[in-house]
Amino acid sequence: MQNALTALKTHIETTLVGQAVLVERLLISVLTNGHLLVEGVPGLAKTTAVRALAEGIAARFQRIQFTPDLIPGDITGTDIFIPNEGRFRFVEGPIFNDIILADEINRAPPKVQTALLEAMQEHQVTTGGVTRKLSPVFLVMATQNPIEQEGTYPLPEAQLDRFLMKVDLDYPTSAEELEILRRDSARLQGASKGTITAPQAPLTAQHIMDARAAVNHIYMDQMLERYIVTLVGATRNATRWDDQAARWLARGASPRATLALAHAARARAYLCERDFVEPGDIMDLAYHVLNHRIALSFAARADGVTRQQVIARLIEKVPAP
Repeated sequence: MQNALTALKTHIETTLVGQAVLVERLLISVLTNGHLLVEGVPGLAKTTAVRALAEGIAARFQRIQFTPDLIPGDITGTDIFIPNEGRFRFVEGPIFNDIILADEINRAPPKVQTALLEAMQEHQVTTGGVTRKLSPVFLVMATQNPIEQEGTYPLPEAQLDRFLMKVDLDYPTSAEELEILRRDSARLQGASKGTITAPQAPLTAQHIMDARAAVNHIYMDQMLERYIVTLVGATRNATRWDDQAARWLARGASPRATLALAHAARARAYLCERDFVEPGDIMDLAYHVLNHRIALSFAARADGVTRQQVIARLIEKVPAP
């Protein structure tokens, strides 16, 4: 199993330049059955990253391009009348695949975005009074543009909370951008010579299910469990730890964040080929698990403080085991 994961990671890294954090978060999402939200301006390879992941897994993959004219039935499916049969028949929507790429999810109206809520939380879809189960491998990898951009809608808080992690992408360095240019030139030359071959999928759906079962058995000491509860609780009661952080926070993370951080930490330990969780796993993942689950106050916005700075301050104040 570890060999298959290594092969998948190598495949993604040959497609992307840099973005080591994103690659690890993608793999953690697969191992935890947790949905991932990736935010960044257009052109930062958000879609490419998810496509590379899907290419490395022998599972059904579907991309959904979110647009302002999308309706919920375009995602979940709908009942269609069949004249020859004289009855309605349900036609499944793209949500009934294994891995879903929800591309530019915040370009669709909120009503369409919330159509994913039941699927993401319950792994089922209810239409016309009938509930239908989704694939056990079902996973949503969503990309969104910054909400300050024209034509975007903020995701509902309830939907944001369903994402295991949210990763923010920044522009590549000059060296990385040069490598991107060189790889693209090599790709174009290979295409002109007809030498590009389809990638082999090292990971199957059964591999994923087996790995998820193994992740659930990764050992976490009780001290680390208490540390996670305390760290997440600090976002709700920051006054106990730091008056400045309390001034910057308007809303803390829910208990779902506690579960998400524990599960993600076990997956990271598994990726590092350990059978136990270390404090570093929790601290390394805390920002991406918590950043979309907290709300900053007006004072924080006035001071130019970011979510990353607030979470980093709490990690510094809350003592690790």
